[in-house]
Amino acid sequence: MLIGETPMTMRPERLRPVFLAVMLGASLLVSAEQRSQSQDQSYSVDYYYTARWGYADEFIRLFKKNHWPLLKKQVETGRMLSVTAVRPRYHAAEGSRWDYRVTIVFKNLAAAHDPSAEEALIKQMYPDQETFRKEEQRRFEILLAHWDVPLVSVQLDQ
Repeated sequence: MLIGETPMTMRPERLRPVFLAVMLGASLLVSAEQRSQSQDQSYSVDYYYTARWGYADEFIRLFKKNHWPLLKKQVETGRMLSVTAVRPRYHAAEGSRWDYRVTIVFKNLAAAHDPSAEEALIKQMYPDQETFRKEEQRRFEILLAHWDVPLVSVQLDQ
């Protein structure tokens, strides 16, 4: 990258090396995680969402309409063990605020990194694919930020 250049201001042909570097880094992290995680151990991830001011209600409405039923179905099929959501009671400073945190406990690390059945569920559960895609696009358009935090258990008694 050039000084002052961000991924949002880069020309598409200059993004390819950045994208490849990010993908390589992600695959190395997944490999390291897999080596330290047993196959029968559950795997938790916190998903944070920050909506534009005034749009948090619209975000959660769309989340409940389209994404929540999909997550519940994945709990029923066994890919996920549980899904919970919280919101902060009070607002934080703009730099650190988030509107919703969704915690997903996957059956194991392999289940977390294999969303292959999810696309089939989406087609089965949402026959009007055009509306589904438009609403999901809108859900992400109103976000200022979204980040995922894989969680690792800390053994305190050992």
